[in-house]
Amino acid sequence: MNDDISDQPVDRPRLALLGLGAMGGALARAWLAAGRSLTVWNRTPGRAEPFAAAGARVAGTPAEAVAAGDLVVACLLDDASVGEALSGADLAGKDLVNLTTGTPAQARARAEWAVRRGARFLDGGIMAVPPMVGVPESGGYAFYSGSRALFDAHHDTLTVPFGAVYTGEDPGFAALHDVALLSAMTGMFAGVAHAFALIRKESLAPSGLAPLLVGWLTAMAPHAYQIAAHLESGDYTEGVASNLAMMVEGNATLRRTAEEQGVGAELLAPFMALMERRLADGHGDEGTTGVVDLLTR
Repeated sequence: MNDDISDQPVDRPRLALLGLGAMGGALARAWLAAGRSLTVWNRTPGRAEPFAAAGARVAGTPAEAVAAGDLVVACLLDDASVGEALSGADLAGKDLVNLTTGTPAQARARAEWAVRRGARFLDGGIMAVPPMVGVPESGGYAFYSGSRALFDAHHDTLTVPFGAVYTGEDPGFAALHDVALLSAMTGMFAGVAHAFALIRKESLAPSGLAPLLVGWLTAMAPHAYQIAAHLESGDYTEGVASNLAMMVEGNATLRRTAEEQGVGAELLAPFMALMERRLADGHGDEGTTGVVDLLTR
């Protein structure tokens, strides 16, 4: 392994990566394939061996890894793991990018913690799975928020594994975007699960329903644009084709069908209950945007 980095371009930072799990390992492979200088650390040392063979330097401790890098990337289990790993490291003058999944509040607190220790800080939320990393056509990307100067300085490095979308100086915004999209995905998965449950006991092939579901959900996805327009204008009736009164009435058929098919309605019931509350408050001519206000506490 060559420890001489004198042949590295002067505008390329020395990278230190903490964490070689599924995502951290994918990041390491992408940066090594791009010829980047990389020092890695992992709590389980054996996981670092393949990366050493590929040209990475292996640090014995997180502090050693941090000392070897200009740009330090953490991709660990959780926010507590980040604090623990970096507790003994000298972060003064370092650029710290946290790609560990967390909440907006955790990101903001970690940013303050990093700044107190002399580092610039950028939080990230990865919208990709490991097989998408390092594959430009996969469409994977990460949200980033925090120091704009750090983001701009290291944009070329951050975009090696996947695309990069800057969401603002507030360190919590990347995590907020990440969780917002994942929450929408979770709701979609709930609807898909309910749909398959409805046909489960029938002589219908799930493979026949799948393309219909994909096509229908794809056609319905642009509804998000209408909700956004409603929230920004304050007019929740603009452009509504199926109003809340109609949809609540239709919910009875959805519930009755689930009962007939022996399927629990618990995945749909909470949203239906909110629709009914909004209707009871006199907003039958709206779409579903008003549910957002009921959820906001």
